[in-house]
Amino acid sequence: MTRRTRLFLIATVLAACQPTVAGPETEATRAPVAAVMPPVTPRPNLAQTPSPFPTPTLAPTPEPPLPGTFALNLHEEGDFVPQHTFEWCVGASIQMAHNLVRDERRSSYEDQEQMWELARSHSSNSFNGANPRGWAMALEEIGLGPYELVSVPDYDDALRTAAAAIRETERPVGLVMWRGRHAWVMSGFESFGDPAIHSEFEVTGVRVLDPLYPHGSGVWGPSPLPNALLTPGELATQFVVRESRRWSSELGTGYLLVLPTSAS
Repeated sequence: MTRRTRLFLIATVLAACQPTVAGPETEATRAPVAAVMPPVTPRPNLAQTPSPFPTPTLAPTPEPPLPGTFALNLHEEGDFVPQHTFEWCVGASIQMAHNLVRDERRSSYEDQEQMWELARSHSSNSFNGANPRGWAMALEEIGLGPYELVSVPDYDDALRTAAAAIRETERPVGLVMWRGRHAWVMSGFESFGDPAIHSEFEVTGVRVLDPLYPHGSGVWGPSPLPNALLTPGELATQFVVRESRRWSSELGTGYLLVLPTSAS
């Protein structure tokens, strides 16, 4: 390489290494500087912002079903027991109540006599017989209780009271018939409305067991067939307000029921 050439190259390199000298900066020549600002977060609209905890929606209270025909019958084949003497209607009624609740059957002459004697032992001022109070206590003593003797002044209320007790306890009701002279068992009923749901239900039929069947009474009329469904009017010919007796003098005048109650 010739000297002249080397000098040219050196001069070129040196020229490339020299700093560039700019002229004085003016407002016209100064580059604009963009201002760096933090992003603005808009204030939330509380009226439109969904809550992180949504308001629960309460389920509507279901309406009770409308009243309709209701029926309940505890009776099964073999539950009926006739009274073995004309005195032992309470003994036979206790046997039938047992049969309506328990699986085993009680129907013998000897057992009926024992049930009558048991009720009689709990009776007082009953002309040496068994009265409704002794009947209730005997039912409780053989394990079907609790039972209580009640007097209901109004006939329709008495039927409603009996039906509601059967519905609640699934146990039969004792009906004190013929002004306090005879015992029947109410084993079921039919109604307009379910007593467990509708407070204003109406009893339209009563299932009964008369231990005197098939003999009946020359005064009060024939005995209904076992498990017969009587209308309230038919039952009223024999289920009447009791006479005032010494054994029930503390009870108000009304229709007597040997009533199952719920255990406390």
